[in-house]
Amino acid sequence: MLIVYIVGIYFLYVLISGVILFKFSKHKKSRYIDEHKIERFFGEKESQDKVALVEKRYESGLARINLIENAKETLDISYYMISPGLAGTIFHTSIVDAADRGVKIRILLDGLSHHMRGKKKDIIYSYSEHPNIQLKFYEPFDAWRPWTWNNRLHDKIIVVDREVAMIGGRNIGDKYFAPVGYEGATNDRDVVIVNTDVENLKDSVISKVKEYYDYVWNHKFSRCPVTHLTKKQQKMGQRKLSDLRELFKTLVESQPNLFKQEINWRDRSLPANKVTFIHNPIERFNKEPWVWYEISRLMRKAKESILIQSPYIIPTIDMQKHLNKKHLYADDVKVLTNSVAASPNVMAYSGYRRFRKKIVGSGVNVYEFQGPTESYHTKSFIFDNRISLVGSFNLDPRSAHLSTEIMVVIDSKPFANQMKSEIDRIITHNSLHVKSDGSYSDHPFIEEKMVSPVKSMVTRVLSGLTRFSEHLL
Repeated sequence: MLIVYIVGIYFLYVLISGVILFKFSKHKKSRYIDEHKIERFFGEKESQDKVALVEKRYESGLARINLIENAKETLDISYYMISPGLAGTIFHTSIVDAADRGVKIRILLDGLSHHMRGKKKDIIYSYSEHPNIQLKFYEPFDAWRPWTWNNRLHDKIIVVDREVAMIGGRNIGDKYFAPVGYEGATNDRDVVIVNTDVENLKDSVISKVKEYYDYVWNHKFSRCPVTHLTKKQQKMGQRKLSDLRELFKTLVESQPNLFKQEINWRDRSLPANKVTFIHNPIERFNKEPWVWYEISRLMRKAKESILIQSPYIIPTIDMQKHLNKKHLYADDVKVLTNSVAASPNVMAYSGYRRFRKKIVGSGVNVYEFQGPTESYHTKSFIFDNRISLVGSFNLDPRSAHLSTEIMVVIDSKPFANQMKSEIDRIITHNSLHVKSDGSYSDHPFIEEKMVSPVKSMVTRVLSGLTRFSEHLL
């Protein structure tokens, strides 16, 4: 009976400090808006930074391998998740191969979602045993401080030397890089930034990305998973390093199409007048919504069109205001998100379900990707066919106030046009327009995808329950 009481008290403690507290805590206010003028996103002439859109799943996997292969001096990598599977294996083996070539590598992963527990813990030991690899976890699990559970690292960054950086919304996992026909595939979007003047890093946005990476890496929230290995752990690490090296050779021989791909990022990239890096503050509890500040100001500034793609939409009160055409100058406002049939995140969709009709009723054109064997995890914005944003920010309270989030703001009409073409293709060929009553407009060749009764019932039930925890979705 005593154990039952202790467990009950602990769960009450978790509920109060990890859930209820966030409902009432207010974020700190700073002079961020006064100190960061929106005009800084616009450029008068061509920048030294060029940008390349990486859209397709398989292509994005090849791109990551290519970036790791071509690193000469340093690799700074940050991810929310590295899932078990072929993609994760290729990632780990490629990292060890690059480190063996002498590349200095730092890897920063979310402290809850890194997937390096149990049998996978030997990867931690192997990285610790390699002199050229450093590994840290951001906000590791702390059973006694439940409020830290909401402080998650949602960044996705690869910085190669002083020359190239990739930023987007993909995690490392098979479903993000899967070939056509893969059941349960997740689509996303990345941008590769190319610094065309490597002797001048100061004026490249890559310097700001590296600055931010250094700040998070050195922050007290980021910690080494092990500080001292036992002899047994050292042996496990050395054995795993040997296994990863042998596995890398096997992969190169068995799947040569994945490696040594010739990708000229300079030739593939498009010119930009300005590329700017933005991010949320690094702190616990509710953060001041720096990224949302920028997005909302760009929404208000847009004169003609706003195009948004987000995997789901769970708007805060301020987001609801900005998703209402009465408060916007732009006449053409479109949002693309997942339908209930396509969405793999039932909890998130249940949060969106409550606001769906309200958003449509406010004059915004909402389109839902039908799936059902694929979904979209993409987070992108285009304003007036000129300013584009790509990164990790979802339209939800978690991205606004809880997680670390990053976006790249790109002033480039050619890039905006290319990205708009991709989004328009999804809208035209795979999505349905939502009417004010919540049903779909008729389409000549796209049908509403069927949803299983179980999934339909679960989303309805959760939609009623999640209203009490929307601040954490």
